[in-house]
Amino acid sequence: MPRSASQAVVGAAPGADDGLLLPRPPGVFRRFWARHPRAADVIVAVLAFLLSAPTAAFRSEYPIPPTVPQTVYAIVVVVGACVALVFRRSRPLLVFAAAALPLVILPPSLVPASHLLPAFAIYAVAVYRSVRSCWIAFATATGLMAVYTVVAGLADPTTWGYLVTSLVSGAIAMLIGALIGVNVGNRRRYLEALIDRSRQLLVERDQQARLGAAAERTRIAREMHDIVSHNLTVIVALAEGATATADPARARAVTEQIADTARGALTEMRAMLGVLRDPELSPDAPLAPVDAASVADAVESAQRAGFPVVLHVEGRLDDVPAEVRFAVARIVQESLTNAMRHAPLATTIDARIAVRADAVDLDIVNDGVRPRTEAADSPGGAGFGLPGLRERAAHVGGTLQAGPVDGRRWAVRASLPLSAQAGAKTDLEENAP
Repeated sequence: MPRSASQAVVGAAPGADDGLLLPRPPGVFRRFWARHPRAADVIVAVLAFLLSAPTAAFRSEYPIPPTVPQTVYAIVVVVGACVALVFRRSRPLLVFAAAALPLVILPPSLVPASHLLPAFAIYAVAVYRSVRSCWIAFATATGLMAVYTVVAGLADPTTWGYLVTSLVSGAIAMLIGALIGVNVGNRRRYLEALIDRSRQLLVERDQQARLGAAAERTRIAREMHDIVSHNLTVIVALAEGATATADPARARAVTEQIADTARGALTEMRAMLGVLRDPELSPDAPLAPVDAASVADAVESAQRAGFPVVLHVEGRLDDVPAEVRFAVARIVQESLTNAMRHAPLATTIDARIAVRADAVDLDIVNDGVRPRTEAADSPGGAGFGLPGLRERAAHVGGTLQAGPVDGRRWAVRASLPLSAQAGAKTDLEENAP
């Protein structure tokens, strides 16, 4: 069963179950009231009975004194209304109806015995239901009391003074209970709203932390994939070439290239690990230096591995912002890696980069498409290359498309804007719902 706001602020460390640290209610009585709500309701019911029963037992100023049966009946009705007060938290409107009923069913001489009961009940309506329900209940009860007064006054005109006094005293008692209840109820609802908002902020904080952790894992995985996949693909291709050749000098040269490629991969890995372990850097800092990758290095690595890569650059790539230039290098690198892995029989791998005034356009096409290649590199495939390319492009505000062209070629096309706002997005924003 969920706890109410008043119960949530009780104890030495209230709210510890949901991360909230709320202060204890001030005063011994308030803490007892919050910890033992049912006992508090019983105390209220007993207090109401003790204040109401004497009025029913003693003779009032009404000209016609009550009979003994009427007095016993009044006491029974008052006791029943007091018992109903025990349930004032869960059924405030029904309890108010039970407490106000004696106002219109008791003899006029015994009506004052029930004046305090509606005051206790209407307080509960204001606190545990709503202010609107409180004033509706007050108006209804006052109207019924007025009708009762008019009917009793017409039956015996000599009692008008007593009846009007009784009506006013009953209405004032209910008004005092309503005003106190409205004040306490508004404060209670305000505290509940604050506590609910605090809980919501805690949930949102945890969600943002999980999203941030997921985004960071994705970012690390993307960088690891770009470093490891490309360099290992080049190393594998060079190793296969060294194994296939019978020329010792050529094999030695290839193994040197393998060593150089491995050293470059280790350098990039150390740089990335240094960023991850540096507590002073911003969480959004690049995991690799923006100059750690270049288009020329990616093309040269593929060419050394024996793949027919041709690079065409229109415009000055050096004038492109560093973050966009780094994304261009990574996209070209991963596209060439995919071509080396899935299109080993390609006769042409054409990489074109066009630097325009507002964007950089990339077009990497190879003619080594085979049926299994298309299945492996399709967006629904199991690889991480194409999703990583799309994330890389989206990180700088760009778009990327990849797929077969004319059934014989595979093309990767991307457009990366050069506006200042393009690089402002973070991985957290990309993964936010």
